[in-house]
Amino acid sequence: MVANIFKMFRQEEPEVDFKKFINSFNSLGSKFNFSGGKLGFLLLTGILLIIIALWLFSGVYTVQPSEQAALKFFGKYQRIEEEGLHWYWPSPVGDVDTVKVKEIRRLELGVRDSTPILEESLMITGDADEAGIPGQAPNIVDVQLLVQYNIKDVRNYLYQSVDPDGQTLKDASETALRQVVGSRPIDDVLTDKKEDVQAETKLILQGLMDKYSTGINITEVKLLNVFAPEQVKDAFDDVVRAEEDKAATINLADAYKEDILPRAEGDAAKLLRESEAYKATKIAEATGEADRFNLILTEYSKSKSVTRKRLYLEAMEEILPGVTKFIIKNEDSNNLLQLLQLNSNANPLGVTP
Repeated sequence: MVANIFKMFRQEEPEVDFKKFINSFNSLGSKFNFSGGKLGFLLLTGILLIIIALWLFSGVYTVQPSEQAALKFFGKYQRIEEEGLHWYWPSPVGDVDTVKVKEIRRLELGVRDSTPILEESLMITGDADEAGIPGQAPNIVDVQLLVQYNIKDVRNYLYQSVDPDGQTLKDASETALRQVVGSRPIDDVLTDKKEDVQAETKLILQGLMDKYSTGINITEVKLLNVFAPEQVKDAFDDVVRAEEDKAATINLADAYKEDILPRAEGDAAKLLRESEAYKATKIAEATGEADRFNLILTEYSKSKSVTRKRLYLEAMEEILPGVTKFIIKNEDSNNLLQLLQLNSNANPLGVTP
């Protein structure tokens, strides 16, 4: 019963009657006066043409604005195509490898998903002597490094080196960083010389990438974290804090200098201008007095008695208004009559009216 129910709901697959299919084509061929062999040939030719058209159409590809495509013909490199819609021989005759050349890629050493992994950090020896040669008893430092890069040569990147942005880049980054840190005092990488270490490491790493024909362009090398050995970590932390305090003190001193120096220069300039003005005033007054004296001397030389009398009268005009005056009737009289004072000056002789 179960089998009958299953059979009731089971969808029967149609049976293909090849003989009936061939007879239909033969009848179609007889209708158009084609023999069976000729109709089969035309059918096969049509199918082959469709397959060839589909195969040729599969050679159409698109290169995005940030990409480049490397073309190969039977496995041999041909050329580079830039952005746009293109056609090239499909596989297996031709092959197209598309690479994002402008994308910024990252290689992190000692870091996994932005989380520091001390076990994966680079242990580097440093502390060079004065000549730049690593010392006999070097210090040890753990470094976590970030390398950012893009692709500048697609052909070299794809075909000239093995795993260029994998193990090759990792090994070259370690080599470059060890070379830079190993030739410097260990304080450089722990304190205030990180920028110099990063720049020098980037330069050496780019040279290695070019030497290995990787086609990689290094855009940035950054020291993420630098750890001193645990035995001397506290001492190194004290050095770092001392350097920070030094930089803060220098910044405060520079700020004070920038504040007080302009004001002092302004006060000096103001005092200098006032001195120049006072000098000019005194010179002008002295020149005027000298010119006035020369004019009086010239007039005095022309008529000494008249000039002398005029000078006397002018002097009296300045003196008499401030002097108490009396009227004397005659020389023998002892009675004095004081002239009425019309100003508010005090009586210089102390005489009671």
